Amino acid sequence: MIARQDQSKIVTLINIRNLGVTLSAPLFAKLDLIINAGDRLGLVAANGRGKSTLLRCISGTLEATHGDITRSRGLTIGHVEQDVPTGLLDVPFHDAVLQALPADQQANESWRVDIALESLDVPEALRSRPVGQLSGGWQRLAMLARTWVLEPDALLLDEPTNHLDLGKIAALEEWLNALPRDVPVIISSHDRAFLDAVTNRTLFLRPEQSQVFSLPYSRARAALDEADTADKRRYERDMKTAEQLRKQAAKLNNIGINSGSDLLVVKTKQLKQRADKLEDAAKPAHLERSAGAIKLANRGTHAKVLVTLDDAVVCTPDGTPLFRTGKQFICQGDRIVLLGENGAGKSRLIAMLRKAIGNAETAQDGIKATPSLVLGYRDQALADLKDKDTPMETIIRRFEVGDQRARALLAGAGMTIDMQSRAVGRLSGGQKARLGMLVLRLAEPNFYLLDEPTNHLDIDGQEALEGELMARQASCLVVSHDRSFVRAVGNRFWQIERRRLVEVESPELFFASARP
Repeated sequence: MIARQDQSKIVTLINIRNLGVTLSAPLFAKLDLIINAGDRLGLVAANGRGKSTLLRCISGTLEATHGDITRSRGLTIGHVEQDVPTGLLDVPFHDAVLQALPADQQANESWRVDIALESLDVPEALRSRPVGQLSGGWQRLAMLARTWVLEPDALLLDEPTNHLDLGKIAALEEWLNALPRDVPVIISSHDRAFLDAVTNRTLFLRPEQSQVFSLPYSRARAALDEADTADKRRYERDMKTAEQLRKQAAKLNNIGINSGSDLLVVKTKQLKQRADKLEDAAKPAHLERSAGAIKLANRGTHAKVLVTLDDAVVCTPDGTPLFRTGKQFICQGDRIVLLGENGAGKSRLIAMLRKAIGNAETAQDGIKATPSLVLGYRDQALADLKDKDTPMETIIRRFEVGDQRARALLAGAGMTIDMQSRAVGRLSGGQKARLGMLVLRLAEPNFYLLDEPTNHLDIDGQEALEGELMARQASCLVVSHDRSFVRAVGNRFWQIERRRLVEVESPELFFASARP
């Protein structure tokens, strides 16, 4: 890409004033935000709370309900949305990026495409492959290349780490941190470690009182919690003071009536006015509207050793050996994280364990599960949820609950009455993820196999899942690219390396090895 000159002073490129958007309900209101050259802003909110909407407002593709956005003259904005346009699915990777250029530039400036693809380390073998045949991660990077080839002055990224493995996430971090420093980047993401690595400011988007801090996510979250606690204390103090003023006013009013004192009547009125003014000015502390509770179950088992691996061979579906497990035990209370590069065989091991727990007679040699195990399985594609079923049908058909109980359970998981009768295929990723967690809970397992369980969960959902796994003392084997989740949950770590499964002390060396 063409180098840009460093800015010696702060240059405001985007000025957002009193911005608000109301759809079926207010998403956000009274938002004031300034975007300067060089800003790396993390945009954080629960699922469905306006992050994508705000990015569309900034890019100019959506009109806000009220307020305005001023962009510096001639500013070009590149917006990488979450979904791949269907019209690109049959187009080769290279051509999909080339078509992003104006028609009169495509013949003479195709070199821009090569530079963009080189900067993102796109292998030659993938460049001629249709976008629809790429992995989800490469599709995300194809959309980024289409945007960056135009050399925008500002970059908006909506959930850029979705479907990326650790290696691609690390490469994206390197790419973003190597961008010209005057290019502002606004990133909507639920990946806490990613936000910490690439941002220097954080906006917590709220229906009212959105908060912005000149800090990366983790430090900004601590500052937000402190500010919310102080707001709560201030509100409670103001309301208590107003109550005391009203009590004093009532007492003086009684004395004034009995004594006929006009002075006391005036004093009573003044106290009431002070109480009214204090109550009107007092703002309740922010209360995040729940996107639905995530709860798990643990029916328990008397067995101490849940699964024994006795040098089992893990193979591809066609029988090609990938690695051997050696002698390993999964014990009650273990929260094991399985680490390994893509293609190393993580999903194959999970499939073998699932088969062994479901039916001991079909278990592969070298894998033995205790008969008392009840499995809770969650795959990253949520394949066990049928798109044609509604959430109500999903719950009633699988579990012995009546309509009323099913509706209450779904409501607790964040499903409105309308959502409960909508086909699962029409739900958002976050709604499907919470439905999948409800199904897990109702199965009442005592052992969990979780393949990318944080996919589509917002940060509140991720933290709730972490808390439930630990509070329930759940035994589990987890595959995840979410570094914050892995660090929070894991108490044992298995790594596939050199065709062997070995136990390691920590995931940090593996995380470091994923960096370019």
